[in-house]
Amino acid sequence: METFTYSFHAAEVIFGPGAVTRLGKLSERAGWRRLLLCTTGRSRARGHLASIESALGERLVAVYEQVEPHVPSSRVAEATALAAEHDVDAVIGLGGGSAIGTAKAVSLALEEQRTGHPARAAFVTGQPLIPVIAIPTTYAGSEMTPVYGVTHPADKADGSARKITVSDPKVAPKLVIYDPLLTLDLPPRVTAGTGINAVAHCIEALYSITRNPLSTAAALAGLRAIAHALPCCYDDGSDVEARAEMLEGAFLAGTALSNVAMGLHHGLCHVLGGATGAAHGDANSVVLPYAMRFNLDATSPQLALAAEAMGLPTAGQRAEVAAEAAAEQVAEWVAHMCLPQRLREIGVAQEQLPALAELAFASRTVRNNPKPIADAAQIEALLRSAW
Repeated sequence: METFTYSFHAAEVIFGPGAVTRLGKLSERAGWRRLLLCTTGRSRARGHLASIESALGERLVAVYEQVEPHVPSSRVAEATALAAEHDVDAVIGLGGGSAIGTAKAVSLALEEQRTGHPARAAFVTGQPLIPVIAIPTTYAGSEMTPVYGVTHPADKADGSARKITVSDPKVAPKLVIYDPLLTLDLPPRVTAGTGINAVAHCIEALYSITRNPLSTAAALAGLRAIAHALPCCYDDGSDVEARAEMLEGAFLAGTALSNVAMGLHHGLCHVLGGATGAAHGDANSVVLPYAMRFNLDATSPQLALAAEAMGLPTAGQRAEVAAEAAAEQVAEWVAHMCLPQRLREIGVAQEQLPALAELAFASRTVRNNPKPIADAAQIEALLRSAW
């Protein structure tokens, strides 16, 4: 008999084509009168910003369009200052994980400014002073999690920038709007990279050391949706049905990961992004098959379930064989979608590997890996095999 804990994060999820047009009425109902939008300049070019402006009208009092990948601390400070200047009572993240992560970081920073106290929740049911609204336009999954990462400047001692991950119930968005129409113009490369990120959420949720029945059910359902929809979205981005199914898969993947401990894969990707600037989708694409194989001997039963959810033939196979097939399937998706398969392809130098391994070994996330990691040498060996 397995024991588990599960914490629910109070949130409203609105899913469907055209759902973003409901933002104004939803904000009015919630009593949000002064909102800040965190996004990138590309959102304006793609017409997404106009949709938000139309829906909110005068309630949208400020727009911060300088969001950058990996959420640099300097950008968080700028967005927080803008939020304070306009006395906002809610923050919107429109875009991928960086936009939504910036909104989360601003929410906590602004609360600390206004109260003079640390904004961290004392209990898992803690509620924010400044709620976050998430409108994802990729499949990164940040909208369903109480987690974000901020990259801080290079340390004088070792010269490496560090991406610090924060986990707190208060930053779980209170309102999430999934509108498949906002993903129709998502470029193939971003579709692929964030799609593999969603796959990674399902995989790590399945074999997390804190997995629970809900996370397992959501992860398997997410994998089934993604396995069908991701290749379709990559091959034909205008397929609304495929886009909707893929967004549903990302929702399930984020839900699966929202209440479990992440492991080696995510820990490594955060280190790679913070220290080298590698795009998160690219890091996911390279690392995931290697992390799955590294964990195979400790997680074969769970990865065998993943293989079945991916639609692979598993009847009569040993769990280890099915688990290896799951890792191979991920590698095949990466190759089909022309994503990077080696660390050298995403700008990681061979001489960086020992330092990256040490950074990863110090990560709390990596320490939560289902297969115990005794020293940095194990991580360095994995990185060398992926280089």
